[in-house]
Amino acid sequence: MADDYDDPAFSGGNMERPALRRLMGDLEAGKIDVVVIYKIDRLTRSLADFSKMVEVTLSVPIQIKRRSGRKLVTLPIEPVTGEPAKARPWDTATTPLQLALARGHRWLAMLESGEAKSLKEIAAREGIDNSYVSRMVNLTTLAPDIVAAILDDAMPNHVTLFDLAVDPPALWDDQRARLR
Repeated sequence: MADDYDDPAFSGGNMERPALRRLMGDLEAGKIDVVVIYKIDRLTRSLADFSKMVEVTLSVPIQIKRRSGRKLVTLPIEPVTGEPAKARPWDTATTPLQLALARGHRWLAMLESGEAKSLKEIAAREGIDNSYVSRMVNLTTLAPDIVAAILDDAMPNHVTLFDLAVDPPALWDDQRARLR
């Protein structure tokens, strides 16, 4: 740490402070590479003054991957650990395929438990078409590795819900072959 630039008796609204002048002079002279401020309002309370004082360069390493056929900016890598940064809620939203799979399993469980007597009854309760319920329940017959790929969001980009849900083959090898 080069120095401590503290003006305890001056307000952050005042730009004519001795330590602030010294800080700006040392910055211009190239004596300082980085300035750490514990609260921005201790430096200045004016956004206009702040923008005059600092030049901010922000560099964020990003990756763009395809998720369910659309482009998604992925999280940067943590420089210390080399691991992906913690997921934010908007990065972990369910994909349409994951949602469809969950619906299929929920509706199958309703049938198996006796909560609903038929797919037609489920469709009436949900206010949707019978054929949609039937197609989502078809997803419950998918091979375990296909289900895992859906849950991991690792399905090939060309695979659609229609490919999986409409008349899926009964044999898992045939299901895998259809997806190639």
